[in-house]
Amino acid sequence: MAVELHGITKRFPGVVANKDIELSVRRGTVHAIVGENGAGKSTLMKILYGVQQPDEGTIAVNGQQLTLKSPTDAIKAGIGMVFQHFMLADNLTVRENVVLGAEKLHGIGDAASAEIRRISDAYGLDVEPDDLVADLGVGARQRIEILKVLYRGAKILILDEPTAVLVPQEVTELFNNLRELKAEGLTVMFISHKLDEVLSVADDITVIRRGTTVAEVDPKTVNARQLAELMVGSALPSPQTEESTVTDRPVLTIQGVDLAGGAGRRKVLDGIDLTIHAGEIVGIAGVEGNGQAELVEVIMGMREPTSGQVFLEGTDISDWQVREIREAGVGYIPEDRHRHGLLLESPLWENRILGHQTQAPNVKGQLIDAKSAKADTERIVKDYDVRTPSIHVTAGSLSGGNQQKLIIGREMSHAPKVLVAAHPTRGVDVGAQSSIWDLIKTARRNGLAVLLISADLEELVGLSDTIRVILRGKLSGAFDPDTVTREELGSAMTGAAGAASAAGAGTTRHTDSTSDGGTP
Repeated sequence: MAVELHGITKRFPGVVANKDIELSVRRGTVHAIVGENGAGKSTLMKILYGVQQPDEGTIAVNGQQLTLKSPTDAIKAGIGMVFQHFMLADNLTVRENVVLGAEKLHGIGDAASAEIRRISDAYGLDVEPDDLVADLGVGARQRIEILKVLYRGAKILILDEPTAVLVPQEVTELFNNLRELKAEGLTVMFISHKLDEVLSVADDITVIRRGTTVAEVDPKTVNARQLAELMVGSALPSPQTEESTVTDRPVLTIQGVDLAGGAGRRKVLDGIDLTIHAGEIVGIAGVEGNGQAELVEVIMGMREPTSGQVFLEGTDISDWQVREIREAGVGYIPEDRHRHGLLLESPLWENRILGHQTQAPNVKGQLIDAKSAKADTERIVKDYDVRTPSIHVTAGSLSGGNQQKLIIGREMSHAPKVLVAAHPTRGVDVGAQSSIWDLIKTARRNGLAVLLISADLEELVGLSDTIRVILRGKLSGAFDPDTVTREELGSAMTGAAGAASAAGAGTTRHTDSTSDGGTP
């Protein structure tokens, strides 16, 4: 066995994250670990990588029992970990990123480049050491992260949500890479919430529920629905929207918006025209780095457009401050909840105030009303099923799904007219995902206009009334979610030849009204 974990138990104040975990991973296989957010998967992998130490239990690598007190110990044992959030410096080359912290292995010059090319060729990673990371897509960055751990001699790779930000073609390429790694005798362990992907690539699956292992599964003997039932006790959820609620009342209108790039670079946003009506979800698909983050920043007042206008119910808000836009009724689920949505070291009730510190029930006069904010946080915890022992624990102590539900509860508590939702279910389990989908669909039925940005094509197709693709700062025509295929969206997202013709301008699932609005 490449890895054997026996009786692993890890306790934190008020919670047992892992309890008597048993896990055996065969050498030269792809082994998936699945479970709800908060089930203990990430804690277990951090223990194996030496980030945390178990309170009880043993770890054996290649038959040798080890004590891993740090990631350095894990790397020496041949274990490498690729985290969900990439750790690359955009202003450095591939070689500079790879050798950073490992300069003693092969230097920083030609020898390092030669070793990078050797590893890239051996495992089909298609990585060029002299490329600037800023110029590379998400799929290439994922491969660089894998190459970084291989460069350091890893024979056991831990991947945390490796497909979270990849388009279908990139997922296929990654899985081909994993099969190549396996063929060369390496062992891959990965955490994922995408059960169809798990079933397509894994040789073995371990299911963790509430901190302990509940099943070892042969992927040839189960389907996604059965695997979901093992994880959460219910069938795999579907985001599918059942009925039309789209009105002819425009709520958010964007006209001719440009955003200049820095230092003479091309426009980040180029001629964006978009209208979202009350009761409508407009989905935006795109490979990260094509302008979707900047589009959100323009809408939310973090950036002022170089030209063009943004209207909220007919009022020009193009030069408004973030606070004014929030108070006017624009809710916001940020792409990165840790960086932009939460204060991880602060208690839940203080995070409930975040971004709404000028609005009831968080204030009384000019002062923060802590008592009312705490009471309303208790309501959010109950209404949005935020699983926590107390509103006084820190946001960082919650699982990703519960952090996300807290953010959604906070935003929906102020009756927004528009919800800007960037990757609302990224990194959450199927149970939390289903809850978030239901919350968005309910709000839509009640007349909310939603801008949905997601890398999950099932989510986009299932929830959206119309889908647009953003590529190099430009929006495609409208795709009909009822007829578009994943391959068509993937081609449009990557700029494949002829992709533009696949979009029928103005076609939507639930409404005949155009997706590009006129003057408000």
